[in-house]
Order: sequence, then C-alpha cells, then structure tokens
Amino acid sequence: MTTATYWATIDRFREFARTEPDRPAVIYPDGTTADGMPDYRRVTYRDLDRWSDAIAEHLTSSGVGSGTRTIVLVLPSPELYAILFALLKIGAVPVVIDPGMGVRRMVHCLRAVEAEAFIGIPQAHALRVLFPRSFRRVRTTLTVGRRWFWGGPTLQSWGRTPAGLLPDRAPAAEDDLLIIGFTTGSTGPAKAVELTHGNLAAMVEQVHAARGHLPPESSLVTLPLVGVLDLLLGSRCVLPPLIPSKVGSTDPAHVVDAITKFGVRTMFASPAVLIPLLAHLRAHPVELDSLVSIFSGGAPVPAWCIAGLREVLRPDVEIFAGYGSTEALPMTTIESRELLDGLVERAANGEGTCIGRPTDNVEVRLVAVTDAPIENLADAEPTDRIGEIVVAGPNVSTRYYWPAEANALGKIADGDRVWHRTGDLGWIDEQGRVWFCGRKSQRLSTTAGPMFTVQVEQVFNAVRGVSRTALVGVGQPGAHRPVLCVELEPGADAVAVDLRLRDRAAAFDTAAPITDFLIHPGFPVDIRHNAKIGREELARWATKKLSS
Repeated sequence: MTTATYWATIDRFREFARTEPDRPAVIYPDGTTADGMPDYRRVTYRDLDRWSDAIAEHLTSSGVGSGTRTIVLVLPSPELYAILFALLKIGAVPVVIDPGMGVRRMVHCLRAVEAEAFIGIPQAHALRVLFPRSFRRVRTTLTVGRRWFWGGPTLQSWGRTPAGLLPDRAPAAEDDLLIIGFTTGSTGPAKAVELTHGNLAAMVEQVHAARGHLPPESSLVTLPLVGVLDLLLGSRCVLPPLIPSKVGSTDPAHVVDAITKFGVRTMFASPAVLIPLLAHLRAHPVELDSLVSIFSGGAPVPAWCIAGLREVLRPDVEIFAGYGSTEALPMTTIESRELLDGLVERAANGEGTCIGRPTDNVEVRLVAVTDAPIENLADAEPTDRIGEIVVAGPNVSTRYYWPAEANALGKIADGDRVWHRTGDLGWIDEQGRVWFCGRKSQRLSTTAGPMFTVQVEQVFNAVRGVSRTALVGVGQPGAHRPVLCVELEPGADAVAVDLRLRDRAAAFDTAAPITDFLIHPGFPVDIRHNAKIGREELARWATKKLSS
C-alpha cells in the first residue's frame, strides 16, 4: 500500500495562512475599470488555503493521491494556484506543459506521461476528448469552467470550503517525484523533466537568497512556477492580464498599472514583457517608486534592453539577467551594473555573452564538446576552451521521465550526484563567470574549425542598422558554409549595412570565415517569448536562397 505523503515545504504557505489569514495571496484581473484598465480582485492566504484543502478532499475521494500523475492545463489565476497547492498537499504529481508548442506536439508529449487525472479549462478537455488514445489512462477529470460535451465535476461544483481537516500525511522523501514539466521544444525535441520534492524546495531557498533573504512583499508574476515559490515566501502575487502561450502580447500599460496600484517590489518577466515595458516607459515616463528588483528569464534579454531599463528606472533598482532551464532553475545570474561595466563590450568583441556566476549551491563545469553519451564524470574530457556547460546542485533535475534515451545523452553520473548536460556551450573566466556561446546542436563545423552561434552573432549585432543576426550552416557538418542571416532595423539601408558587416567580419578572427550575408525580412522565433531564434528554419531558408 502506498504511503500517503505530501510536499513538506507547503507548510510554509500554511503558516502564512495561519498567522496572516487576511493577507492577499493572489491579486488577479477581473473586468475593467471606467478608464479601461484592468480591475482586480483578491484571494487571501486563508481563502486559498481552505480552497486548496477543499479541492484536495475531492481529489482524494476521486482516487488521486501520492504519485498520481495529473495533467494541469489551467490559465494563470487563483484557480490554478488552488489546484496546484491541492495536488502538492496530497503528494500528487502535476504535469505542466507550455501550450505555445502547438496542439499536436503538446498532445504527443502528454501521451507519453500516461496521466491518470486531467484538470483543465474547457479547451483542454476538448483535446482530451478528441484525442482519446493519448489520454486512455485518465480516470479522474475536473473541468475549470463550463463543461461542453463531457461528464465529470467542475471546479465550481466542489466549492471552496473543506468539510474538515485533511488527514495527516508523511513528508515525502526529497528524491520523490513532485512535478513533471516539459521543456518548450524551441531549441530541440521537447522532454519531460522530473523535478523532485528536494528540487522545488531548493528553488524556494534560491529565490529567497537571490533577493537577499528579504520578504518579497508584493511581486508581479508572469510565470506560474514563480508564483508558487513566491506564495511560499509570503508574497502578494499580482497577476497582470496575459496569455501564457503569447506572453509577448501582454500590454505594458497593464504592467505599469499593476506595479503602481499594488506597490510591486519585485517582478519576474521574460524579454517579451521587458522590451515592450521599456518602450512604454520611454514614451510615458512614470516613477515606479515601489519597484526594487527585476529578474529576467525564459529567454536571453538583450543588453540594450537592460541598459535602457537602467535609464528609465531609479538608480537603486536591481536588474538581474538569469540563465536557467526547465531542468535547472536558476543556474546563474548577473546584475545589470556588472554586466554593463565592460562585459557588453567584451561580448561585441567575440567573447560570447556573460550570464554571470552560479547561484547558491549550484556548481558549473565544462566538458569537451561531444554528441556522444558520457556515462560517468570520470569519463568526461575536461577543457579550458569553449565546452559544454554542465551543472549540479539541489535544484537541478537528475532525470527525464520521457524519452528514456534523453537520460543517456543529458545526464552524467558522479558518485551519488548527477550532472545535467545543458546542451549549451561556453567558457568560464578567471572570476568564475560563465560566458554563453551558443547551443551545441546549432554549432557549425567548417573546414576552418568550429563556429559558435551566439559568440559570432554578438560581433555583428553591434553594427549600426542591425536589429539582430543569426549564424547558420549550409551544407554537411565538417564542411559547413557559414552564413549570417541579418534582420535590419526599420529604415536601415541594406547596402550600407552589408558593407559594414563585411568590414566587421574582417576585423575579428571568430567572424572572418563568413562571406555570405543574407537580409531576412523577419526571423522565425518561439511563439511564447518572441526571442528564441529558429536557426534550423533559417538554415533551410539560407540553403534555398544560396542555391537560387
């Protein structure tokens, strides 16, 4: 018989609900005000605690318990946090995925986890009904919203008040599975990442440490996982209106309104939010007096955006650029003042992009670049040049749930530790800072030697008239023909930019092999963050362009 367990760190949340029951937990949009801005409502810590208890009761009576894999497809909302906390309270395993990857890919991925419970909005349940073979093991369903053409309870029908106290449960072991989260698949096949009870508990501590162990007070949340972590730290989590699969569509005026209205002290956002926010603040200057810190993640934030935010915000605001992934969040961080103190110039000179130092209790190493599995760390060839970044730490996932072969290619055993192979290439400077040079899968193998995308692109991104660039290889590995695809700034003269690019290439050894420069009307990017460039698609485009 399976022992009834729960995630022990949830006790932090329960303590806030006990000692500060009327403290707002989630502040969320609900309608609009007379001036057209979002109107907001609040759910307190006591209400969220009792609501999640009520959901936990019903799930338990439906057969959901410790280890039950439960697909959760719910929009950012109080309902989402009530559901997630209910699952964590009974030791069930939420399965989360980015719908921005597309319907068919998402259904294919979810089929692999063989979930036993399914909680989602009506559109999600419609997929479950339309693709029954992909969800054949699902026995428990819960609809968040109105049912369309299927049975089962709705979240509203369960109410928000528990019948009594939840039965006592034992804390789960640190290495027990807690969450299955899928990678986005924007830079390779999507994979199902196992995060343990210990992994998520470590993330809470690392987020707290990143803020100097100061209470977050009020935080603006654009990533649900960050909201979970912040609620465990007692934050008032403010959810601006956004579409999870299209974060870039978030209205920056709504972000500014939320910050000023609720005294937001800290915010986590991707470049898809920060870039429009910068443009809005330049066009409509406003003092964001409460804001203390910004943490960027999800995709690389351009240095010009960080520099611009420093100009429009108070001088004492801290802006952190973070590096992480579904498998390890966070891995490294760097504060804007250090980044802008000569490191951006070094990037433009072909050294890569500095992504900072490892976060608390995370260790970073380099291994020689290879596509082959590395079974043990002792078998890995070390390197003092550009190598693959590998990480280990309490927040780092040690296993993929699916596909099984990803473990052989993505993990390295080291006694009782497991190192994660990030698939990213870089080097470590004398101050322990990590410099990112590009994805391993996107490196070029030319007759003159290897070339690394981000390292080379940063050289050309400094050219006047260039919006961004992407290095791709045409032909077969070993004889790749390096081609630089170029996206121009509005109004730029293509001929003049081409001349400046060629002059720039001649000035740097890392860029000298490039003789083909192709102007592209608009790079393919990931739909969620509008930042990760689809270099594989660009390589196919460049191949056709050069052969025509």
